[in-house]
Amino acid sequence: MSVARQRIAVYPGTFDPITNGHIDLIDRAAPLFEKVVIGVAESPAKGPALPLAQRVELARAAVAKHPHVEVRGFDSLLAHFVKEVGGGVLLRGLRAVSDFEYEFQLASMNRHLIPDVETLFLTPAEQYGFISSSLVREVARLGGDVSGFVPAPVATALREQWRQRGNR
Repeated sequence: MSVARQRIAVYPGTFDPITNGHIDLIDRAAPLFEKVVIGVAESPAKGPALPLAQRVELARAAVAKHPHVEVRGFDSLLAHFVKEVGGGVLLRGLRAVSDFEYEFQLASMNRHLIPDVETLFLTPAEQYGFISSSLVREVARLGGDVSGFVPAPVATALREQWRQRGNR
């Protein structure tokens, strides 16, 4: 693997929505690499609450303080996206031991598909360890306050999304 590729990390996910836990990982990964690409996956099978373009824009706003962090949407196999952006490292977050088995399977598959790309696991700060996008979506859907778990524009977008759907 070339040195240039090692300096580009890809942090993939649906980011539906991006949370303070995701941002914590990005904040800590950004100084480690010349460039970090946040890959926002379309993932129609997951039935995201927010459309891809909106998730990309919310992620861009959330990481705007990092000049060498880029946010891009994608709808292809992750291995293809990583090659397209020249990534050499995949960033993945581990909140709890329960995440490990699934993440280990993903890392093993990615090692098979893109053997020259390494997976790096990061853990969030303790105050973010319980936050997940699915929990945030559920709390927002039921009219709860998610402002402590996501950036303000994300909380606003979720309130509006559920209001439009008639849930609140």
